[in-house]
Amino acid sequence: MENESMEFAFLAWRDDGQWRASQLSDDATTDIGVALDALRAQQVDGGAIAMLAVDDQFFILIRQIGARMQMVLSDVISALDYEIAAEVLELLDLELPEEDDADEPAGDLNIFSDLGLDAMELQFICDDDEMFPDEQLEVIARRVGFGDQFAELIDKL
Repeated sequence: MENESMEFAFLAWRDDGQWRASQLSDDATTDIGVALDALRAQQVDGGAIAMLAVDDQFFILIRQIGARMQMVLSDVISALDYEIAAEVLELLDLELPEEDDADEPAGDLNIFSDLGLDAMELQFICDDDEMFPDEQLEVIARRVGFGDQFAELIDKL
């Protein structure tokens, strides 16, 4: 896949046992509130999942099931340069990283363990420096079960 800057935000959810996905407005990649509002509005069984790829640098995963919210930021160091990443750390109640900290994921890496993607595998995907965020998210979407819907949305971008 030719990689010009891929920045997007998607919402995925299960409806009658089928995965559905839709694109969120572009401002969801700069304002975490937009993604959170969309998740809250999409209250379905099993909750909804937001996937945000930001500036070819990092991704954010958010899953809301009822009142419970889980989040993952793929690279904590991104919080030094991107307001939305700093907002995620704030929501996770985590400190901002130092310049020399490791670029590691933050948040609940068990976010998709019930869907067949365990914390170790998610950590492995986050740590893969050979892949761009959109490619990492595609791997995650395929493992969790909505890879085809994800690919369709990517093709429309």
